[in-house]
Amino acid sequence: MIQNILFYIFMVVGLIYMFHLGLYVVGANIYDILNYAKKSDKKDRKKLPVVSVIIAAYNEEKSIVKCLDTVWKSNYPRLEIIIVDDGSKDATYSHVKQFIANHNYRSTTSQVRRFGDGTLKRVWHRGNVAESRTIKLMTKPNGGKSSALNMALASGVSGEYVMTLDADSILDKQAIRNAVSYFKDNTIVGVAANVRVLDSLSIIGLLQKFEHMIGYRSKKFYSMTGSELIVGGVASTYRKSVLEEVGFYDTDTQTEDIGLSMKITAKGSKNYRLIYAPDVIAMTQGVQTFGALLKQRYRWKLGNLQNLIKYSSSFKTTNSSHSRMMTFYRVPMAYLSEAMLVLEPFILLYVLYLSIVLQSFALFAGSYMVITAYVLFTIWPDEHYSNKEKMRLSMYAPIMYFLFYIMDVVQLVAVFRCLASPKKLALKVETDGRWVSPERKGF
Repeated sequence: MIQNILFYIFMVVGLIYMFHLGLYVVGANIYDILNYAKKSDKKDRKKLPVVSVIIAAYNEEKSIVKCLDTVWKSNYPRLEIIIVDDGSKDATYSHVKQFIANHNYRSTTSQVRRFGDGTLKRVWHRGNVAESRTIKLMTKPNGGKSSALNMALASGVSGEYVMTLDADSILDKQAIRNAVSYFKDNTIVGVAANVRVLDSLSIIGLLQKFEHMIGYRSKKFYSMTGSELIVGGVASTYRKSVLEEVGFYDTDTQTEDIGLSMKITAKGSKNYRLIYAPDVIAMTQGVQTFGALLKQRYRWKLGNLQNLIKYSSSFKTTNSSHSRMMTFYRVPMAYLSEAMLVLEPFILLYVLYLSIVLQSFALFAGSYMVITAYVLFTIWPDEHYSNKEKMRLSMYAPIMYFLFYIMDVVQLVAVFRCLASPKKLALKVETDGRWVSPERKGF
């Protein structure tokens, strides 16, 4: 009886996984074909709106200067850069102050203002109102990333669009301009960036690099079908008016970025669309140790589940403001994938049992070939890697099937830790949103 149940569970879960992967592969390729001829409009600089880039930082002395430097070197002409030091105990604040002092553009007028709360602001103007840069530094007691971002937003940002950027990330020169180009469609309210993990020689680094590569390519399918639900915090861009409409970031869940995107989408995914922008590129550092990865993924998992529970009532099948793919696929699949994750160890043991009894490892061999092919299908259609880089990454494809088991263990530990704290999941006890930054190797 138990054997029959396990067999049917194995068959159902296997079919769902295959269907899921098939949609990602086909959907991403269709997206590429449909968007092949589309390019960002880079004409008429005078019409470009101001973009506010907010960077919340806590103990980021090793990376904050490089992060700021890449934003400053952006080819977008009208920027307001706001750094919020969230009670750092290291030299983050002084590094930013020095950066502000050092960046005095040639042929510009420069004005520095100091506010009573310790805020510094330097404004450059080139004489042409179409091109201006503002850097503003704010500080506050440590309270978490969401409170830091909210402080900046509540201070009155001047940009029509707001991009948030992690202090350990670096921004592509074209990223801001490309992000703005998507907002020509009035139904689009948020743009998710193409976040890539910087190269690392460690197994943990390699695992995160491929995980991000595969995960972000799947967002092409979600964007095409109007079912994008989660926008990460690295280089995500929103209309300021929508942020004001929803009351900025929530502070009661573990992940403020997931919470914001779900809160916005809950208003109606047809008219409050979130999309993925593959040409808005940002690079980020992966965590350095297995222990740090366990902590990070627990936080992500807890925040994801908290927000799913918090906003799930907004995605009822009777709600016509959402796309069918959002209601009948994306949201149900978010829950179903967690259930399948819990079942995965039992399925794996059952497959191992069958392989021993039948003296055949065809099931493992088939899974290995499917995942390896999927990795290769992710690498080669990528529009940003050179052929040389694709060849290099392809050499890792044969071992990724085995490395992904490491991430499965990490995700499984995270989901069981979440299930062990049902009150946290249901937001019946206070969630501490303050951050403890993982160890950085710097740039």
